[in-house]
Amino acid sequence: MEDGDVSRQIQQMVRFIRQEAEEKANEISLSAEEEFNIEKLQLMEAEKKKIRQEYERKSKQVEIRKKIEYSMQLNASRIEVLQAQDDVVSSMKESASKELLHVSEDKKTYKNLLKALIAQSLLRLKEPAVLLRCREVDRRLVESVLEEAKQEYADKAKVKAPKVTVNNQVYLPPPPTPSAMDSHEPYCSGGVVLASQDGKIVCENTLDARLDVVFRQKLPEIRKRLVG
Repeated sequence: MEDGDVSRQIQQMVRFIRQEAEEKANEISLSAEEEFNIEKLQLMEAEKKKIRQEYERKSKQVEIRKKIEYSMQLNASRIEVLQAQDDVVSSMKESASKELLHVSEDKKTYKNLLKALIAQSLLRLKEPAVLLRCREVDRRLVESVLEEAKQEYADKAKVKAPKVTVNNQVYLPPPPTPSAMDSHEPYCSGGVVLASQDGKIVCENTLDARLDVVFRQKLPEIRKRLVG
């Protein structure tokens, strides 16, 4: 074989090897690029998922904060409404208490009221002997109607008139004054307190006690009207 032929064969082999090497390199490059793109997509999807999760987490936090703020505002509004209702009720009761000041001013009307309160207390106690407490300023008025009240009770209960002892040592608090009402000093607007001889059964029939009872009974209705 001549030198020229040998040289051509060698060059042909070199070209073949180079072509194979280039094709292999291209395959490797394409494979690497494909793997890179796949990994890049995976990283991008993972990052997107992470961003979505973070967004959802922050959105939930914002929603929770909104609900908490709304709940707090709602509770604050309810408290304000309840406080306003309590203020109105307290004002109504205070006005009623001040009106009680005038009850004992009309002696004739108050005298009849005392008789009725004593008779009612006797009916509640149904004791043969009781102790009676009143305001010191009402003592003479109470004593003037005591026999009539006892007889009224006896007629209604169909029993013997009970023995009623007026306590001349311990009186109910005196009538209220503006200063006493403001300073929360004890006072009594009128009425009586009767008790059994042993003191175990007590019937508090003062005007202030009756006002408290009426307010407790009417409070749901009052609140309902205020809400309406």
